[in-house]
Amino acid sequence: MKNLDGHGGVGATPGTGDVDPPLDPGVLLRPSHAANAFEETVHSLLQTMRLGVIGPGERLPAERELAVMLGVSRDTLRDAMGSLAEAGYVIAKRGRYGGTFVSDPLPGTTPVVGVDGELRQRESIPATEVNDALVLRRVLEVGAARQAAAAPLAAPARRRLELALSECGEAPLEDYRRLDARLHLLVAEMSGSLSVLRLVAEVRMRVNELLDRIPLLQPNIEHSNEQHAELVAAIVAGDADAAAAIMEEHIAGSEALLRGFLT
Repeated sequence: MKNLDGHGGVGATPGTGDVDPPLDPGVLLRPSHAANAFEETVHSLLQTMRLGVIGPGERLPAERELAVMLGVSRDTLRDAMGSLAEAGYVIAKRGRYGGTFVSDPLPGTTPVVGVDGELRQRESIPATEVNDALVLRRVLEVGAARQAAAAPLAAPARRRLELALSECGEAPLEDYRRLDARLHLLVAEMSGSLSVLRLVAEVRMRVNELLDRIPLLQPNIEHSNEQHAELVAAIVAGDADAAAAIMEEHIAGSEALLRGFLT
């Protein structure tokens, strides 16, 4: 796995000449704490799928490799996979080209892991929790955008960013939020800090749970795509102030919708 220096990309494949994959699954599939191995394994796998790092229809790493990446036993991994299969997130296929694949399409909502280990939707989210998630997102993502524009941008990273922008702009309605999340994660990766990327992934999972509770509005999507294009242009141009201002305005629009519907 490459490091983040120079925006080479943690998922880059050297020497291929192809556009690098948007994000390496290894940035989110990381070892769990032994005391909460099952819950954290489910959470890491959900992050990887819900945030577009491994997309619908794509194959997950082999069981042995995945268990090593997550730092868990294969029994724990099988339990987690079983829960995700029951919830409709993964499907096992046999044969020469078999393995465990992300469901296509994914379920339409973001579940949480209950105290009993079951995946479920929460009936309601307190206003204080909504506010906490939105403030944290603003602090993290505005700072990440500023740093992404201030850091050197290598040509492969620029291509990855432009590809993610194009895919988000062309996304069908049912896939928009996944590709939108992936673009935002890529901006966070461009900050050069793996810690920032992982924190943005955590808060984006919380925000996605909120977004699942409100309708997708076409005018909002069109406006978001325009802002995404402006953001990427600012990062490519190295204009840190503009990138931060665009991200702040972009997030403010989402906040207004979420607060309007949920609080």
